[in-house]
Amino acid sequence: MNFLKSFSRTVDAINERVGSAVSWLTTVLVIVVCYDVFTRYLMRNSSVAVQEMEWHLFALIFLLGAAYTLKHDRHVRVDIIYARLSSKGKAWIDLLGSLLFLLPFCIVAIWASQSFVANAFRVMETSPNPGGLPGRFLLKAAIPAGFVLLLLQGLSLAATSLVQILGRPEGEEVPDD
Repeated sequence: MNFLKSFSRTVDAINERVGSAVSWLTTVLVIVVCYDVFTRYLMRNSSVAVQEMEWHLFALIFLLGAAYTLKHDRHVRVDIIYARLSSKGKAWIDLLGSLLFLLPFCIVAIWASQSFVANAFRVMETSPNPGGLPGRFLLKAAIPAGFVLLLLQGLSLAATSLVQILGRPEGEEVPDD
């Protein structure tokens, strides 16, 4: 039981740090979009690199921030049934959802993206567009990295749910093993 709690705390701490760092990219994205709008509509000048930077930042925010979002229970969910359940009922839904859906999906995404990322690194892929950004291979590496973080957070959610299901009634501490 203590191992599960320790594992969960470690994963939560990692994703908290990553999520906090990635959250600053939203500010950078807003600045880049404002700059793009200003130069495109007021200066009548457009930059491929700036436009690519917008979707690169969005991809990083989405991929690397997904685990942070799960940690804080902010993913879209149909709460019609879930909201009415007891804490143990919610823990069962979280455990089964993690084991049956989230974790297998993450494993498939990590496995499926490996050759995609390896090919990008092999050719040191850059933007095919004139004036585009270099280092697209680094952006593609965020795909498996983001799903690894999400997989770890899913394991943390499953561990926390299992501890809650097997644990004592709320407020009563589980003895050390």
